[in-house]
Amino acid sequence: APRPAILLADEPTGNLDSVNGAAIMDLLFSLRDGYGATLVLVTHDATLAARCDRVISLADGTIG
Repeated sequence: APRPAILLADEPTGNLDSVNGAAIMDLLFSLRDGYGATLVLVTHDATLAARCDRVISLADGTIG
């Protein structure tokens, strides 16, 4: 999609080393900002979640 309205990323850094993981996340956040898109990101990485504008946590099947 040339100008996506929504970017979906499920554990985008899960199998990457820290350098490549950071590069991918910089790219996703850059695309989000450049296109004014919404980035929906699923991660277990608290540091990565801290870069997001809004965090919704899920624990034991409950949204918190």
